[in-house]
Amino acid sequence: MTGQTNPPPHGWPAWNWSFKGFKLGADGLPVIMSILNVTPDSFSDGGKCTTLADAVTAALRQRDQGAAIIDIGGESTRPGSLPVNAAEEAARVVPVVEALAREKGLIISVDTRKSEVARLALQAGAHIINDVTALEDPQMAQVVSRAGAGLALMHIQGEPGTMQDNPQYHDVKTQVAAHLRDRMQLAIAAGVNPQAIALDPGIGFGKSYTHNVQLLGPGGTDQILALGRPLLLGVSRKSYLGTLLGRQVADRLAGTLATLAVAISRRSAHILRVHDVAPTVDLVKVWRELDSV
Repeated sequence: MTGQTNPPPHGWPAWNWSFKGFKLGADGLPVIMSILNVTPDSFSDGGKCTTLADAVTAALRQRDQGAAIIDIGGESTRPGSLPVNAAEEAARVVPVVEALAREKGLIISVDTRKSEVARLALQAGAHIINDVTALEDPQMAQVVSRAGAGLALMHIQGEPGTMQDNPQYHDVKTQVAAHLRDRMQLAIAAGVNPQAIALDPGIGFGKSYTHNVQLLGPGGTDQILALGRPLLLGVSRKSYLGTLLGRQVADRLAGTLATLAVAISRRSAHILRVHDVAPTVDLVKVWRELDSV
């Protein structure tokens, strides 16, 4: 997905997420960020990558299937999850980053809310920090700034362990956008390049079924997009699909793809964070062909 110079497809303007020598979005197409959890307890795929070899094999398979970014997570943030200390999280993540950093052209993201884990991961060769708490750690922005790394800021209400107990908003669209605007300004004030920032509405993070549907529905992310940064959308296998479809986690691929198809057709997603890379690649290819007729 990097270095392409083709003109943007019909109706999809170029966008820009730039960091550490990479520039995404020049061709206007969405890019795929694959999920690689090296945790025992993530909601969908925890325990699948229990060794370094397993993790590297999975990451390279995701790359070969078409993922532009590999997003490595060492701490589950599913509803009801318990926190992991920085040392344990780093021990899970950093060896995988070091191994993948030897692969030329592979963009490595680390999903962490801890600045110490971020610092070690960036030193090991990571390019992006995907912070689900959008700088709740006061040192995070400076760590990212010093490394010249990319930064994904996600909205969350509350803590992962309790975020789904009773989330409340008077206007979820406005409040999520305002929070992300404030966090983006905080990052920029700490020295993070504005072009290195992406924004994530945080589907499923401190939001009810209705809140999620409102954000994914018509105009749901317009206020976020108006902030001028690419939108990262993570809906893969999320619980709103279980509520809507009555499907268990492993059977939510069709719902995930339907959501992504609607989002890219509305020009409201630039980075697609998914578990299932190959089907998502197919979705983007078909959409591009049909949209440009």
